[in-house]
Amino acid sequence: MKHPPERSLSRGQALVLGAAAVPMVAFGGMGAWGTYSNITSVFHRSATALGVVAAGEGATLVLALVLVGLTMLGQSSPAAVRVGLWTLPAVASLTGAAVAKTVTEAVVFAVTPMAMCVSAEGMGLLARRIVVYRTGTDAEAQRRDAAVMQKLAYHRARAANHPDEKARNKSELQSWKLAEKVGAGDALLGARLVDVQRERMTAGADAALAGMFALPVTAPVTGGTATPAPLTVGGADGEGVTPPVTEEDTQVTPVVETVPPEPVTPVTPPAEPPVTLEEIAAVAGVPAPVVGEPLTDTQLVVVLRHLRYSDDPPLSYRQAVAAFREGGFVGGEQRVRRAWGSLMSHEESEA
Repeated sequence: MKHPPERSLSRGQALVLGAAAVPMVAFGGMGAWGTYSNITSVFHRSATALGVVAAGEGATLVLALVLVGLTMLGQSSPAAVRVGLWTLPAVASLTGAAVAKTVTEAVVFAVTPMAMCVSAEGMGLLARRIVVYRTGTDAEAQRRDAAVMQKLAYHRARAANHPDEKARNKSELQSWKLAEKVGAGDALLGARLVDVQRERMTAGADAALAGMFALPVTAPVTGGTATPAPLTVGGADGEGVTPPVTEEDTQVTPVVETVPPEPVTPVTPPAEPPVTLEEIAAVAGVPAPVVGEPLTDTQLVVVLRHLRYSDDPPLSYRQAVAAFREGGFVGGEQRVRRAWGSLMSHEESEA
């Protein structure tokens, strides 16, 4: 499967993302400092306070760095890392609430460690979105989809072949529940589905407008002698009266038999070989378009020109786009439409 080319962050995007990451790190550090101060006020020993901070906020920071590192490498995070990001701050909160002397202090001590938890999750989510934007690959969504599809395949096989009828019915119901989760939360899948529907709606609208504004086709006038209408003579009451048939009208002209000439076999000129896509690309001065790879604007025009004249009569826009998709060529709907307009403008200038 070919992945889309990587996109680089602009200078403005990098500055905004960096500015968003700074408060996350700052508030996480403030939460660790607050926990240290709270524990010190109770035990009056710095070593004990540092131990609590290390076990809570420190371990959470380690897991956050692991999450960010794996995400930047395009890999999904293990379940233990994701669970630990919430479990360790929760343990620190319970510890602070347990050592507090009053209810008010218990609430304050319990809330303080959650700053590190939120900061870690925020940095992980930000790193994931950066990777998705640059590479077009969402490792977390792929991990979830793979797990759901594995369970779905198992339950479909169980529903079809298990000897126990209750087990088959249970797996059948479970399969429908799992089918609802396929692709859930996958932003890329949603965007691609929207693009597919947009292309279909555009093609349908193009066909509808073509049918509305197409010129009527008139029947061609064929050569030959038209059959004359019967001659009528006006009668007394204004109605037409057909004159009687006379003896001269019934005379038959003798037919002279003629020998038909020998048939002449027409000479068919040799068919010219069709122009290939590579030849059109060579004339345009661009590399030959490759199926499945992104194409330049000129290559799009070359491909559409080749597809349009691959049949007689030439293909319409809708037919050419269908052939373009079936051939496996890559190109967005807007770029293909612009390339088609350029091709039509070139044909009109040649005409």
